[in-house]
Amino acid sequence: MFDTLTELSTILAEPAIPQGAAAALAVGLAALGAGYAERGIGSAAVGAIAEDRDLFGTGLILTVLPETLVILALVVVFAA
Repeated sequence: MFDTLTELSTILAEPAIPQGAAAALAVGLAALGAGYAERGIGSAAVGAIAEDRDLFGTGLILTVLPETLVILALVVVFAA
């Protein structure tokens, strides 16, 4: 029984996914989520700007805001 536990702990200690692949997956999923968020925000911002041109700055800031998630993901990948 102890041999089985030793083998199991050895298997679990090895990383299943290489570190580079995990980093690429993290940044890719962050970019996918940011793109999905920007889809809705961008269309709402264009509609608001079409009605009132003074909302351009607000719409621009709200459209760019989800992209900071990707930048933070890149910072985490390079820091690790």
